[in-house]
Amino acid sequence: MSVSGARSMLPALTPDEQRHSEAVAAAIRAAITAAGGWLSFERFMELALYAPGLGYYSAGAFKLGPGGDFVTAPEMSTLFGGCLAAECAAVLAATDGEILELGAGTGALAASLLSALDARGALPRRYAILEVSADLAARQRARLGTLAPHLRERLVWPERLPDAPLRGVILANEVADALPVRRFTLRGGELQELGVALASDGALQDAARPPDERLAAACRALLGERPGELLPQGYTSEVNLRLAPWIASLGACLERGALLLIDYGLPRSHYYHPQRAAGTLRCHFRQRAHDDPLINLGLQDITAWVDFTRLAEAAVDAGLEVSGFATQAAFLGALGLERLLAAAPDAVAHARLAGEARRLVMPEEMGEAFKVMALTRGYHAPLAGFAWQDLRRLL
Repeated sequence: MSVSGARSMLPALTPDEQRHSEAVAAAIRAAITAAGGWLSFERFMELALYAPGLGYYSAGAFKLGPGGDFVTAPEMSTLFGGCLAAECAAVLAATDGEILELGAGTGALAASLLSALDARGALPRRYAILEVSADLAARQRARLGTLAPHLRERLVWPERLPDAPLRGVILANEVADALPVRRFTLRGGELQELGVALASDGALQDAARPPDERLAAACRALLGERPGELLPQGYTSEVNLRLAPWIASLGACLERGALLLIDYGLPRSHYYHPQRAAGTLRCHFRQRAHDDPLINLGLQDITAWVDFTRLAEAAVDAGLEVSGFATQAAFLGALGLERLLAAAPDAVAHARLAGEARRLVMPEEMGEAFKVMALTRGYHAPLAGFAWQDLRRLL
């Protein structure tokens, strides 16, 4: 393993965790050897997160919530699902459709959203959850199994995207940030791709080599023909070349309705700003964030912020319309966050919900870093979540 400054700030691994991490490292070392001594970061990230039985999302580690590695908005508060229900209800009413949630985590969003839609008399015909992690799917079934029978009967867990295009809503909350990315750096005025290789003692280490034509073309499109004239030496960032095929696959299964993407990210001009010289790659382990992906393999999440301009471009190429783009704070506010707070049954509940709301919307919490993008097909009614703010001009 690599020597890392992050180790001193992170909790020590248990013996079982150490054994698991070493097993993941062994699989990655074998992949590096098979690939000729160098692995793209994209492939490394894919193995660390998704290798069957080993990767972070494939093994059984407790990932989400206060006892896990990070907390998502739906686990933080039912207010998130309550607000989102207002947008979903309008689309469902117009399409008489269903909801497909991608990567549903613990099932917290499905639980709060179904309950809120039930209260509105706006339940979907079915609520499908597409989950790549068998462990998380089992936890979702256990949690959602406590819902009322008329809600449980609408839940299904398909193994793949639907063959027949659906009508309704597709939800992707903190999904795009977990798609594997490629990394690049600027050295000697030239772009290099950052990957992973083996040190002489077998440890994993960063390693650079000239980019292939696909990555080089993507970097030219982002940074121009002579990035060394505009960016500082050592500038390092990432590009997600999987976003376009991912959006194309989702667009292909949406006949009419809306795709709502909620994630932390930026428009391209902000993402690749010269002052953001270290990129956005982050790792999450037991509620601590750090920037060393080569440690705690299979035990920590690895993410990168989302280039929302790339998402928008992919949507247009897929025949979708970019119908809204806003911060999470503005989106939730426009969907009635204050009204939900005012409806708290007593002072104690109001105080608790107010604290949760602050975490959802304050700039130093999730309010500004997280953005919401709506992609639509065959749905032209105004989307209420973007009534307060629409930042499409920045894309």
